[in-house]
Amino acid sequence: MRRKPQETARKPTLAAVVLPAEKQAFTEGVRAAEARLEEAVGLAASIGLDIVYQTIYPLRAKRPATLLGVGQLEELTDIVRADSIGVVVVDARLSPAQQRNLEKALDCKVVDRTGLILDIFGARAATREGVLQVELAHLEYQRSRLVRLWTHLERQRGGFGFLGGPGETQIEADRRMLDERIVKLRKELEQVRRTRGLHRHARRKVPFPVVALVGYTNAGKSTLFNKITGAGVHAQDQLFATLDPTMRNLTLPSGRRVILSDTVGFISELPTELIAAFRATLEEVAEADIILHVRDSAHPDTGAQKDDVLSVLGDMAKDGMLDDAWPERTIEVLNKADLLGGVGAIPKREGTVALSALTGEGLPDLMEALDRFMTRSMKAFEVEVPVIEGAALAWLYQHGEVLERLDGDETITVKARLFPADRERFIRQFPQLDVR
Repeated sequence: MRRKPQETARKPTLAAVVLPAEKQAFTEGVRAAEARLEEAVGLAASIGLDIVYQTIYPLRAKRPATLLGVGQLEELTDIVRADSIGVVVVDARLSPAQQRNLEKALDCKVVDRTGLILDIFGARAATREGVLQVELAHLEYQRSRLVRLWTHLERQRGGFGFLGGPGETQIEADRRMLDERIVKLRKELEQVRRTRGLHRHARRKVPFPVVALVGYTNAGKSTLFNKITGAGVHAQDQLFATLDPTMRNLTLPSGRRVILSDTVGFISELPTELIAAFRATLEEVAEADIILHVRDSAHPDTGAQKDDVLSVLGDMAKDGMLDDAWPERTIEVLNKADLLGGVGAIPKREGTVALSALTGEGLPDLMEALDRFMTRSMKAFEVEVPVIEGAALAWLYQHGEVLERLDGDETITVKARLFPADRERFIRQFPQLDVR
């Protein structure tokens, strides 16, 4: 599919997006090829590429040298030359040899899915943590491509003094420098994780339950976050608009206070380099008391997007980053109802809330759902509070529901109901009290 390049004062880089699709990979229940191509085009456009050609190439078999078939490669080469295309995005993971061979044949830059997502993350990261994570992912990706991508690295440096010998090859020197930088970055990220751990420990003392927004990229998480909290988090109709986690206080209709956390969006076939590098960001989800799974209910591929998110969360549970009970504390938020005719047009199901983060329709239902979830999860207990422990009594009123209160001369007997995490926080903060 071709279209004319955009005419602008500053010419953007012209690009083609190609989806190599194995027929057996797009059977029923798996992401449709058209939707996958649309997503790839969105990814490429989000970093300023002007997409002038996009197509799906069915593959009978993957060619080890170029992935694409001979005829397909010849056709693509003609298009690249005719349209003066500078970048070809191949929505698949290419081996270093395949990427180099394609660049030689097409005589232009070739970027695979992993490289494209890494470029997007590199352009979006704002905090030091995000920058470190992206750099680490980039270096790990580049290291795997040193051998075949850069032929000039095969030349050798001479030995020193009486040692003689052929010396260290350029590729060995570059690999050593990459390894040293990777080790340094991992140490710095470990320090970031420790710092985040201290922040989480401080939040437990504050303390409020944590509600984490998760979902496929561009599902509307940041728009919902801004609508609920009034925060000015960057929200835009583009993939991966948010890369760095943001947290804000939120007061529910019952008066309970929670911490709302906005996180990076998930995507199908997330590069393994990014899964490892963004472990610190994903830990915010692992610490959450409630998970809000925000879905783009108007997207034609919303079912497959849901499966992608659940798959990532399931993998986190397998790796021990998330406990096995996470589905029990997950609320599904069906966003973008305004594109489907309103909240009433979306069938109601147990454990789901339909809304429009853009217009605010259905937002009160989400707030009530959060309150109901917390109430249902609360456990009743009794505690003797000395009259001089006013702070403990105030804590119970602020964070829980006081069911009964019996005032005595020296102690106050309180029967209250608290969220399990809040009960643990109360016990840690007031260990001198006898909780029954």
